[in-house]
Amino acid sequence: MSYKSNPLFTAFYFATLFFFAAQCSLYSKELWVYAPANLLVPKEIDHLIALMDRAAPAGYTRFLIADSKFSRLHEMDERYFKNVERLTKHAESLGIKIVAAVCPVGYSNDILSQDPNLAEGLPVIDAPFVVNGNIANVQSDPDIELPPLSEKRKWGFIDESFVLEGDSLRTTAPHSPNTRIMKKLKLTPFRHYRISLKIKTDQFNAPVEIKPLTPKGRTLNYTSLQVQSTQDWKTHTITFNSLDNEEVNLYMGAWGPTEGTLWISEPILEACGAVNLVRRDTAPISVKAIDKDGKTTELVEGVDFEKWEDPKLGRVPYGGEYDSWHESPPIRMLRKFPDGTKLSISYYHTHVVYEGQVCGTISDKKFEALLQKQILQVTDLIPLSDLMMSHDEYRVMGWTSSNIPGLSKNISPGELLTHNAQYCFDTIHRKSPKSQVFVWSDMFDPYHNAVDNYYLVNGSLKSATLPKDVRVMNWNFGKRQESLNHFAKLGHKQVIAGYYDGSVSQVNNWLDTVTDNNITGVEGVMYTTWQRKYQDLESFAKTVHQHRWYTGK
Repeated sequence: MSYKSNPLFTAFYFATLFFFAAQCSLYSKELWVYAPANLLVPKEIDHLIALMDRAAPAGYTRFLIADSKFSRLHEMDERYFKNVERLTKHAESLGIKIVAAVCPVGYSNDILSQDPNLAEGLPVIDAPFVVNGNIANVQSDPDIELPPLSEKRKWGFIDESFVLEGDSLRTTAPHSPNTRIMKKLKLTPFRHYRISLKIKTDQFNAPVEIKPLTPKGRTLNYTSLQVQSTQDWKTHTITFNSLDNEEVNLYMGAWGPTEGTLWISEPILEACGAVNLVRRDTAPISVKAIDKDGKTTELVEGVDFEKWEDPKLGRVPYGGEYDSWHESPPIRMLRKFPDGTKLSISYYHTHVVYEGQVCGTISDKKFEALLQKQILQVTDLIPLSDLMMSHDEYRVMGWTSSNIPGLSKNISPGELLTHNAQYCFDTIHRKSPKSQVFVWSDMFDPYHNAVDNYYLVNGSLKSATLPKDVRVMNWNFGKRQESLNHFAKLGHKQVIAGYYDGSVSQVNNWLDTVTDNNITGVEGVMYTTWQRKYQDLESFAKTVHQHRWYTGK
């Protein structure tokens, strides 16, 4: 009798087949570790190796490595490359796959250290400057100023939690519900303004903010003041662009119930000149002289005035770091112009988000070239690596024109982001065809950041899409069902980025959503720590392994 007709063998054959199928299904569900590091420092390598030694027995098979030096590999010496070789060999010995983070288009500071002028810019249009001697400086238009804090009637309101103390305002209990002052401003569209405020605190427990809001509720400044809980008097300064707004509601202070004491004094509003001026082909300047009859004449850089640039752009305190406020660069005239000559000047300036984030400009082919260079260098550095495209929280975009062949100069932000994701994906696959490519979910997620007028994005991101073969690292916990379903319907494989330095049990909510809604294509879960907090590594893995998403029960 043939073995094919033997019932016992047939039963054994199919049982074995199902067992191995179950095992393949089980182990196709991967556990990841997010591990940002400075690979130039030997102690960091020691830390990662120790982490891998813990992770491997717990079932982790991938490490997502993010290192600012991936944007500066041409500056690294032999020590760096030996450190990376040591790390990759250890990972390989444990069966751990390294995934390297590349393409920093949202948090672009590191790659912008190579060319600070490739930061995305906001437009200033026809700002008035006046010549005095051989220097032209900005003028206010219209004349703007903030009243003294003692003149309460000239402010829109001053919250009752503030009391006047000399020329200052001081909080007084109870600090509820808010501790703010507000004034409605009449401004000129597409102008660059500076606001400063002297601040003192004593155990004050809330962020102090300067927040210009449009009538539609759009915030025009996202730079953190970084006020300490307790500090002596210090002047804090922000800049903002009015964009297309003629009216802005200026708020200063703190939101919500607070404790401790806050003093504020000497609010100042003025035109600020070209602080963080960016210069490149896709961010041109225009300098025009205006005669007494109002006729304008275009002036020529290098003939009528010296080359205009901001020497502190992206260099304070070192390459890739942008100071949110410093003295603006004047225009130095080469030809003699009478004092009082009026100039009309247009230019672009970048904006610093929160504690220092600056976004690169994906509409410029020179920035694309930097991304390509990084991809090629990182794939040479770690040849067996998969790659993670770092398109994440891209907060300033779409204001400068495009010089990329085949793209419209006025391409929408969503279309522009789609093009860049395809460009990065294609660059990776030309260099490393077998590499899997991942990306953070948020900028392509209509339930997260792919929305209209996100931060200082000029228009809609709703049309942003990804190449189908890109795997999505999903971190939209708040709308996880909608987000997971969105990418699953588009055919994208997904990895869940969970934990976030909170409770390990949070991952159960993610996995319950997957299993309860029969969402397909979720291939793994990542232990995602923003604070390099790894004490829950093993318990996180155990929680995932016990979930029915992993066991299939």
